[in-house]
Amino acid sequence: MITLAGIIGSGKSSLTELLAQELGSRAFFEPVSDNPVLPLFYKGNELAAKKRQAGQKDATNPYAYLLQTFFLNRRFKMMKEARASHNAILDRSIYEDAMFMKMNTDMGNATAIEYEIYQELLANMLAELEQVSQEEASDLTVFIKVSYETMIKRIEKRGREYEQISSDPSLVDYYQRLLKYYAKWEQDFKGSPLLIIDGDKYDFVENQSDRNYVLNLIETKLVELGQLSESEFARLKAARA
Repeated sequence: MITLAGIIGSGKSSLTELLAQELGSRAFFEPVSDNPVLPLFYKGNELAAKKRQAGQKDATNPYAYLLQTFFLNRRFKMMKEARASHNAILDRSIYEDAMFMKMNTDMGNATAIEYEIYQELLANMLAELEQVSQEEASDLTVFIKVSYETMIKRIEKRGREYEQISSDPSLVDYYQRLLKYYAKWEQDFKGSPLLIIDGDKYDFVENQSDRNYVLNLIETKLVELGQLSESEFARLKAARA
């Protein structure tokens, strides 16, 4: 099982699709198009930021806990299905969800009580996944690391109105803060072997040469981990030549 990680707009879904096609794996995507809470969450962030600027320091986003619980529930379902398939790729890590909840709590968008309940729920879900420890949750995590500038360009390109800083200037602080949390997440991550892809340098969506390089990098790591044979790796490389 391969898990993708990375900030909004880093290209997780695109690389998930490419890897699934390359490796003949089943892809599991983060629920976005059928997520009724996500637009509400962004609006709630905007309103909470305005209230804080007006002096209401304890203003929270009423949709923060709801959104993270929605994602956690969906991720739990996907992880169960992915583990059962024995050949799967997920486009976000369940541990990233926990990071988002921590950040929203630190920002004041969620309360300490909501965070405590979320952590208990997460612990119970992980225990339910066959008593899996963090080290056994995935065979490989691929972290696509991008800068703020690259992230904003890709967010603008995909055009979701509620993600645009032109529509909501408070997102500038939110996105920059999120990059800092990802830096700590990268430093502390122990959920599985971690492979870092430079998303600023390699455009695996538009550039075929970059795509081949990134796929080779991931497959080389899978060979090292004993998840892909040398002969299968050679076959995959030759098919892309």
